[in-house]
Amino acid sequence: MNANSNIFTNKKILIYGLGKTGIATSNFLKKRNKIYLFDDKKKDKSKNKILKTKFDVIIISPGINKDKCKLKFLLKKNSNKIYTDFDVFKTFYDNLCITITGTNGKSTTSTLLYQILKEQGYDAKLAGNVGFPILSIKNIKPKTIFVIEASSYQLDYSRIYNSKYSAILNIANDHLERHGTLNNYINAKFKLIINSKLNSIAYLNKNDININNFLKKKKLKTKIIKVNTKSTKKNYIRFKNDYFLTASNKENLLFVLEIIKNFKIKRKKLLKTIENFKGLKYRQQTIYKKNDIEIINDSKSTSYSSSIELLKSSNNIYWLLAGIPKKGDKFILPEHYYKNIKGYVIGKYYKKFQDDLKNKIELKKFSNLSKALTKIYSDIRLDNLKKKTILFSPAGASFDKFKNFEDRGFYFNKIIQKKFNDK
Repeated sequence: MNANSNIFTNKKILIYGLGKTGIATSNFLKKRNKIYLFDDKKKDKSKNKILKTKFDVIIISPGINKDKCKLKFLLKKNSNKIYTDFDVFKTFYDNLCITITGTNGKSTTSTLLYQILKEQGYDAKLAGNVGFPILSIKNIKPKTIFVIEASSYQLDYSRIYNSKYSAILNIANDHLERHGTLNNYINAKFKLIINSKLNSIAYLNKNDININNFLKKKKLKTKIIKVNTKSTKKNYIRFKNDYFLTASNKENLLFVLEIIKNFKIKRKKLLKTIENFKGLKYRQQTIYKKNDIEIINDSKSTSYSSSIELLKSSNNIYWLLAGIPKKGDKFILPEHYYKNIKGYVIGKYYKKFQDDLKNKIELKKFSNLSKALTKIYSDIRLDNLKKKTILFSPAGASFDKFKNFEDRGFYFNKIIQKKFNDK
């Protein structure tokens, strides 16, 4: 337990947001404090009582937009009392932490790193934005190592959290509807590095323009190691796994290989872990491959930047776009790839996708996924082409029709199983 732990002991605490993070935080703190709960999505008559109560601490879930929520005036008045579950964790535990952030690839990088450490015999725990609230983790020992995925929302609200090893994989336009500007978004990401201690190490993408521009303006006390994500060296490790053939997954692997230099690693076990790594569900996941047709479920894609690498293929791509496009998002793809891509837009945001992809990708509009797939299947039969890829990489947030990207990805798999596997 750290000296700062008294911040969250014997206090009157409001926990705002009752998803997985909020519930885990409440369960962790309820024995030490007087806890009040509030959630915008739940019908609750306690708002007036909450507004009249003087809190010592407010712990806010990452999904809460403090400028557009039911308690926004309370949060503004008490901005110096706002903390996160990451802060709570850091005040109660001194464990070694490896924290991964970035616009794309966070979950894949965190999971691969966790699996490597686990299979090397380390007591490793995976937590954070990857789906396991950090305060829900059990059986924590002094030598437990935490691999933590951190979103810009979590970092932006955190005040105390820091990490021995940190990584920013990349930065592209994302979440501007929340952060307002790209600069604010970058600052939120770099808060992870700025809050780190002198003996910490930060791994940064050597080839990322936004990261390099920030480093020119700001001097960091942390030791910086720049990862060359465009490295063509293949002698660092030899393995067979097609998952790492895409540029984005190769970049994720390069970060992992740099970070694990801090640990005693048995090369044979490392090779086996990398070769057996299947990736995560709904993230560049091949769900069907037969004859000349491949179907990829990349439901995790919520921006153009997260879809780009899959579009850089010699295959003929039937691209399914859907959901809510991100504010300020830009489609940046070399022109010579355009001729290989046909676009199929699902839902009411067709006009926005059309404006973004005008004179680049030919688009067709559909009311639902099933109709779009029917058209794609018809086009595939008519096209006298080899190597055809149906790519479900929506480039938009899932909240227009689904709870989250997992829900969306599961639905796509069901439709594919019915439409293709039965044929």
